[in-house]
Amino acid sequence: MFADLWIDEFRVPPGKKFKLKNYDPGWTGGKEFADLGKHAAKERAEAILAERVKELTDAQELLYADNRYAVLVVLQAMDAAGKDGTIKHVMSGLNPAGCQVFSFKQPSAEELDHTFLWRLARCLPERGRIGIFNRSQYEDVLVVKVHPEYLPTGRLPTGKVNDKFWAARYEDINAFERHLVRNGTVVLKFFLNVSKKEQKKRLLARLDDPAKHWKFEAGDLAERARWGEYMKAYEDAISATSTEWAPWYVIPADAKWITHAVVAAILAKTINELDLRFPVLSSQDEAALVAARKNLEGKSDSPQFGEPGT
Repeated sequence: MFADLWIDEFRVPPGKKFKLKNYDPGWTGGKEFADLGKHAAKERAEAILAERVKELTDAQELLYADNRYAVLVVLQAMDAAGKDGTIKHVMSGLNPAGCQVFSFKQPSAEELDHTFLWRLARCLPERGRIGIFNRSQYEDVLVVKVHPEYLPTGRLPTGKVNDKFWAARYEDINAFERHLVRNGTVVLKFFLNVSKKEQKKRLLARLDDPAKHWKFEAGDLAERARWGEYMKAYEDAISATSTEWAPWYVIPADAKWITHAVVAAILAKTINELDLRFPVLSSQDEAALVAARKNLEGKSDSPQFGEPGT
């Protein structure tokens, strides 16, 4: 299916300078959808989403049974880009027992007394599970880079906060992710690429709808005013940390229906390409199952609970 091609279209090649201008936040399907019209294209994307959600449901069961791999999904974006909605729609068919979501906001005093990766390490998914980070370790090279005053400088042994400082943080993140991958955690990183124009539209929608007032924060406008600084921080971080073992995908986010379909397609294909398999039982275990069936069907000579002799 052509949706599988999206993996290559949106993956950021490692070792190359990443430029946001090369990724259109308003992309709505390219040539595959060009002749459909907006309504039909939206329906097609929603059909792809439904197909991939079904695939993810089946893949999650196999991932859990196989119990050798974990999957870590990292979502980064500007405010109102659709992280929560992506989690809601893409993960809608997953068994909650095998999926966990963590949101990382302002670090606590305890977290600041540890390395910047410590709070992430505590929340990593177990083998057989899918973990989702709504914001992540990248906050410490994005928000903190735009706001260096957030750095607990009095507690860091390093000197100046300069290019070498940030390069060291990128190196730490790459090493952290490589360690995860080497030990069976698949790392998929998605930047939901929303345009400044679309963000404005969504923030205004929150103000227009009383039911969405709780989503609006005055700080959103202050961060929006530093849009250019954030885009530069994203370019630097993605350039330095899109690797063969933990790639970044830049997902068009102006049309939510495209965002959901693309993320679902990439996630489903990645999991399905793992060498997952249901456990093979030993002959002894198989014999125990046969005995269990006889017991349940009343064919066993062994006394049952509540019967004479028990």
